[in-house]
Amino acid sequence: MIDTAFGGFGEDGGDAPRRGGAGSGGPGGASRTAAPPAPGTRAHGGRAPAAARRDGRERTRAALLAAARRLWAERGIHGASLDEVAAAAGLTKGAVYSNFAGKSGLVLTLLERCADDGFGVEACADLRDAGRPADERLERAARAYARRLSGEHARLLTLLLVEFWLHGMRDQAAGRRLADWYAERRARLAEHLTDAEGVGPHERAALAVALDAGLALQHLLDPERVPADLYATGMRLVLGPALA
Repeated sequence: MIDTAFGGFGEDGGDAPRRGGAGSGGPGGASRTAAPPAPGTRAHGGRAPAAARRDGRERTRAALLAAARRLWAERGIHGASLDEVAAAAGLTKGAVYSNFAGKSGLVLTLLERCADDGFGVEACADLRDAGRPADERLERAARAYARRLSGEHARLLTLLLVEFWLHGMRDQAAGRRLADWYAERRARLAEHLTDAEGVGPHERAALAVALDAGLALQHLLDPERVPADLYATGMRLVLGPALA
């Protein structure tokens, strides 16, 4: 099975589904996606308890979501077919259609999972920490930002975010959900800012989110000329007066 650990999805590999899906299996894939009998149940000729069937569906969904995020980060949403996603999860394409509304359903579910997991918000959380002086908040946020951009998981996560953005520009439903995620990030940050120098909290929050994303794209391509510690400098310019 494909490696499940990267980025803001939990570096411990945790990707347990929050919602159950339709039955696993599907045309040509039922025998490969059925959950194994739970301890104490009949392995042959009997129906597994509802909890065991539900666990099997959840494992199937988790495997498909993990495979999709990895392949779509590496190849793009349109560069990896459902057959390839299913194969990477050790399943068949029938399992995808049994658990999601096709490729668009899988994309939206993965986007929801990422939004629920709150990826990319660690630095933003430090900026919102009103119990600390402004300079300390900026420095802590910069360290969190640098941690987020280190390692292979940062590259994969950024690639996946770009794929979501491209898909959202073409798909209305995905675009709305991604726009809502950005709006949620801006709103959480704006709550902890003040009006300063004629610029309101929501405007500063929008600039801060743009800096967060744009600096990451440049740094990952050119870390020597665009170091991650520019984050503190940029945020001081954008948010400094409003953090007081």
